[in-house]
Amino acid sequence: MVISFTQHTLEKLEKLVEKMGYKIRYEKGNFRTGTCILERSKIIVVNKFSNLESKILALIELIPHLEIDETLFDSKQRQFFYSFKNYGTVLK
Repeated sequence: MVISFTQHTLEKLEKLVEKMGYKIRYEKGNFRTGTCILERSKIIVVNKFSNLESKILALIELIPHLEIDETLFDSKQRQFFYSFKNYGTVLK
């Protein structure tokens, strides 16, 4: 799958994650991967100083590790989710 690293793609990822019940916060920090999940909470912290491509890749890598209820997605979100579902495992 080819991913376009645009603000629109980031916004679609954010909506998908928020639909799963997670909140995304952009904070300054010295994160190695660009994101972290606060233990036992549904808050994802993204390094706000990362470039757009890094933010997108970090969220894509993180999503397969989240508790996902695909029934919450509408058809477009489900299609978007399936388009990169295994992409995060390919990156490693």
